[in-house]
Amino acid sequence: MKKHGILNSHIAKLLADFGHTDLIAIADAGLPVPDGVVKIDLSLQAGVPAFRDVAGLLAEEMAVEKVIAASEIKDANHKNASFLESRFSEQPIEYIPHEEFKRLTQKAKAVIRTGEMTPYANCILQAGVIF
Repeated sequence: MKKHGILNSHIAKLLADFGHTDLIAIADAGLPVPDGVVKIDLSLQAGVPAFRDVAGLLAEEMAVEKVIAASEIKDANHKNASFLESRFSEQPIEYIPHEEFKRLTQKAKAVIRTGEMTPYANCILQAGVIF
């Protein structure tokens, strides 16, 4: 049995298979998942797990080159916008309109669905390299 890090076998395998520039989306409970994109559903109940918990753990487990979020998060969800700015202070954060964000999820290797119930609590992490 694995002792540390992400215990979810689907996420652990996905990260182990990642290459440079691959995308993974972390989503609130309401973000639509495009047909053909793997959905890893972690939601247990409203708010559990929280967006910040999942995004923070993934940031510890993978090399993140860039973060992409909906520009609307800055006005509609100060708490999670501040989290992104703080947690990913060393990576560029690209803000795009929410409709464009939803289209970009079509290129993600997977969408991880959380139990988050606040607006625009979504991000896409672009994989970097460790060398």
